[in-house]
Amino acid sequence: MPMISDSPSLAAFCERLSRAEYITVDTEFMREKTYWPILCLVQVAGPDEARAIDPLAPGIDLTPLFDLLANPKILKVFHAARQDVEIFLHRAGAIPAPMFDTQVAAMVCGFGDAVGYETLVSQLARARIDKSMRFTDWSLRPLTEKQVQYALADVTHLRVAYEKLVRKLEQNGRIAWLAEEMAELTAPETYRVPFEECWRRLKPRSTSPRFLNVLRELAAWREREAQERDLPRQRVVRDETLTEIAAHHPATVAELARTRGLGKGLVEGKMGQAILEAVARGLAMPEDQAPTPPDRVELPRGLGPVVDLLKVLLKMKCDEHGVASKLVANVADIEAIAADDNANVPALHGWRRDLFGEDALLLKHGRLGLGFCTDGRRLRLVPIEPVDPATDACDAIAS
Repeated sequence: MPMISDSPSLAAFCERLSRAEYITVDTEFMREKTYWPILCLVQVAGPDEARAIDPLAPGIDLTPLFDLLANPKILKVFHAARQDVEIFLHRAGAIPAPMFDTQVAAMVCGFGDAVGYETLVSQLARARIDKSMRFTDWSLRPLTEKQVQYALADVTHLRVAYEKLVRKLEQNGRIAWLAEEMAELTAPETYRVPFEECWRRLKPRSTSPRFLNVLRELAAWREREAQERDLPRQRVVRDETLTEIAAHHPATVAELARTRGLGKGLVEGKMGQAILEAVARGLAMPEDQAPTPPDRVELPRGLGPVVDLLKVLLKMKCDEHGVASKLVANVADIEAIAADDNANVPALHGWRRDLFGEDALLLKHGRLGLGFCTDGRRLRLVPIEPVDPATDACDAIAS
């Protein structure tokens, strides 16, 4: 069975792959009851062989694997890499690089939004993935040969998908587009959120500085507690409970005990005291030092049709160029562009601006129109000559 569960075999396997141009990588992990993912299996394939590595094997030294993933001469190919990368960053202290994510590459090549592995493999490798092991508990030992073979399919078929995607990217000149996306995936700050920024996950509705100061301290405390105890955030204190505490900012154990969702043991113990201390720190913070909530785009009256037109343009452009629209812009981005020519959104930068953003601004300002081709079924862009503001009926109505 192609399973590696001892250090010498792992070292030999990694040595053989150290001369490969690229390797494909996947992981199986459990995270239901912990903060940090429990790495249960690592699947790695080179050009000629594939192995499943057992990180739970007693005494196994994963250093050769981590060295292989850090080798700058070898491209590491993943599908939907974020969770895998987070695991390796935590375990090895480094992000596998250089990296190629086939899910992102597929979006660049027009395979749709966040295409799944099974769909991609079916279309590119003409293979079918056995889904019967999808809900396996990968922490249990021993694994059966069927389980291991199922896991290895995630990296063996990935080789074919990767090679075909690379050819497509080279043919359409979009290697640089993918490089922009990989730069974000391989940046440590993508995965390491500062404690003082954890409050943003809660998406609070209130913009009160006093409330936000307290919420920031509470969220930072919970994140530290979750990491130290290796528990999911919601198992420490639920989101809605944190928000309620921040809104009412209790000062005593008795006041804290009135909070729904907190048990008596928690309130009267060390965690209850830690919560009260976090509340006190937040209340002591000057209001002018409160965190700034994300800007909410308020569409000026009458911009609804502009947003609708931009959505049509986005679909038209993405269909024309074979790119997933989700990769170019989302609804919030389009609304931001409708409200502000200089909106700080990805669609107005880099290749996205060339593909969509520049024409979006021209359409918004009446320099481009949308019309049908002669077949009556396809849309096309129609250049429009600049209009003298003095004779522009729209401007006259607005004034």
